[in-house]
Amino acid sequence: MGCVLQVALDFLNLSRAMKVAEEVVHAGEVWLEAGTPLIKSEGLEAVRALRKAFPKSVLVADMKIMDAGRIETEMAAKAGANWVVVMGSASDATIKECVEAGRNYGAKVSVDLLGAEDPLKRAKDVESWGVDAVSIHMPIDQQMEGGEFLALLRSVAGAVSLPVGVAGGIHSETAVDAVEAGAGILIVGGAITKATDSRKAAQDILQAMTTRAKVPTELFKRADLSQVREVLCRVSTANIADAMHRSGHLRGLLGITPGAKLVGPVVTVRTAPGDWAKPVEAIEHCKEGDVVAIEAGGVTPAVWGELATNSCQQRGVAGVVIDGALRDADDIRKMGFAAFSKEIAPVAGEPKGFGEIGGPIALCGVKVLPGDWLVGDGDGVVHIPKDKLVGFANRAQGVLEMENRIRKEIQDGSTLSEVVELLKWEKK
Repeated sequence: MGCVLQVALDFLNLSRAMKVAEEVVHAGEVWLEAGTPLIKSEGLEAVRALRKAFPKSVLVADMKIMDAGRIETEMAAKAGANWVVVMGSASDATIKECVEAGRNYGAKVSVDLLGAEDPLKRAKDVESWGVDAVSIHMPIDQQMEGGEFLALLRSVAGAVSLPVGVAGGIHSETAVDAVEAGAGILIVGGAITKATDSRKAAQDILQAMTTRAKVPTELFKRADLSQVREVLCRVSTANIADAMHRSGHLRGLLGITPGAKLVGPVVTVRTAPGDWAKPVEAIEHCKEGDVVAIEAGGVTPAVWGELATNSCQQRGVAGVVIDGALRDADDIRKMGFAAFSKEIAPVAGEPKGFGEIGGPIALCGVKVLPGDWLVGDGDGVVHIPKDKLVGFANRAQGVLEMENRIRKEIQDGSTLSEVVELLKWEKK
């Protein structure tokens, strides 16, 4: 077979999965996958519903079988699945049972190599047992850290004669790379299911697969360290807080300049209330795009003002965050500078030079280290530890993508509660 597009319907609610399925089947020749979250949430009724609604579509049940291979393959096949997925890390016996059951009940078997100790060897082994396909699967958590799948894909595709699927981070740009590396099945989730127009998203990927020409996309890509600023400028602090498991907020800070976005790694300063010497000196330690972060006791007098802000703008400093006070707020607003502080006050202190630059500080009770990142907007400021920067930035973009899709469903005539079936998911 030629390379095919498999759309992973990784929803919790069947109603949302059905809506996207209805969109993508009109995009062209696609396979529909009842994703693992959907099967865990709705059971095999999800497979039955998809089969009933789309009787001519190839239907994959991503069961992720780890044991009881015969009964679980039989269940999925009887529900209407054309393909059933078993894990490569399952026992040899389980995979062989899946193959036997698949033959008995007319379903093909794909082996997901996620978690296999030696994916290349495992692919060769399962091919000899009669499976119908294998897949390279970059898990979501690894995608968020900027993982890459092409090298393993090339190795496996060159070692077996089976179709090789690839899942994890595929979109209208990476689809071309995957096909050229030997993929026979492109398994795509978020780049289609989170798109505001899922049909168009699927068409873009099909076009890229056919023409071998990348179709540019802004979303659905996962950044590495060099691309983090671009992502953090795109997402909101609310997106980031959600990605950080409802954490990261620096409480009590006032945004001085409406609409100003603050994004950057911090140069840290610790000083006494009103002592503006070290905060001003810290500007000369900044590179373009840095943020000055000041621990100043959370009280007045001010340690920052319009002249310090002018100095920052001359050096391309991205903003300032002060656990303390600033003054000249009207001037700072006119300059469009991203500034956040605990207090605004007209009185400044004296430049006595207490404190230090470049050490650990406490902002609003949160420990902040040099090189950590701060992001600020109209909702406030969030702190991202530098060792978790890439993962949280990518997860925040994932939150944005998910919300874009939900927003579109609301605009189509629903409500938030209806879209996410809120009553169903309230804690019992």
